[in-house]
Amino acid sequence: MADTPTEEQEAPPPEEATAVAEVSDALPHPWNALPDEQFRLLRLAPLPADRYTGPRPLRFVQMGRLARHSPDQSFLRLSISLPGIMTRKGDNLLEVWIDHRRKEVRFGPDRGLHIEPINRGLGRFLLAQGIAWAQQRCAHYTVEGGALGIKDVLSEDARLRRDHFLKAQGFDLDYADAQQAKVTYSAARVSNLKGDWNKEKVQSIELMDAAAMLEHADHNLREQDAKILKQQQRIDSLRREDGTQRFTIACLVAFCVFQAGLFIWMASR
Repeated sequence: MADTPTEEQEAPPPEEATAVAEVSDALPHPWNALPDEQFRLLRLAPLPADRYTGPRPLRFVQMGRLARHSPDQSFLRLSISLPGIMTRKGDNLLEVWIDHRRKEVRFGPDRGLHIEPINRGLGRFLLAQGIAWAQQRCAHYTVEGGALGIKDVLSEDARLRRDHFLKAQGFDLDYADAQQAKVTYSAARVSNLKGDWNKEKVQSIELMDAAAMLEHADHNLREQDAKILKQQQRIDSLRREDGTQRFTIACLVAFCVFQAGLFIWMASR
């Protein structure tokens, strides 16, 4: 038989229970503190310079991955690391939470998806990976929508890029005012989302492919070093020939001056 509350063991009031639940929700989930377990190399293709974001050269970045599962929840985290560059906490991060009790999927983080470098296709790549992961496990679940912040959109061009990015992945956008300041995103089911991205902009490179690229780059560097050495030897040879010719010319000029002086002396006698 279950124990009944006594004077020493009373059930907490509803207000205290609500406060405890709110504090529990505010605390970070233990899975958030876990480090990434899988890593992948991503190649960002060189693109023409953009008038807003500037040059877009060839770059390589690292994607970290962490996945966890329990009877009540599933969690996926994808993060992007830039070599030699520190980013703000929470940037370059995508989270996917699956609530199996409510049969609902939430894409995060809550502060929004902030990707650096921008306008390189990384945001769409990460979201496509998260959508594909969720569709493999719960395509019939609903998607938790949310509001988009106006502070992160600094120009009309940035807003259009953001809207195109979300619509391309299958999300619906709803503007609540004519000024287009308040907007919410939503999707009926996970199956309605699209897990594709521009494969010409972002390419996932396997370990052996990365090794082959390094070997090819090393081979090209060796060939360039050999060509540079050959050209340097040719330049040194031409410099020696030039020095010899300059000395010969100087001697001829001196001899001509001597002959002219000698002729003048002989004519003046």
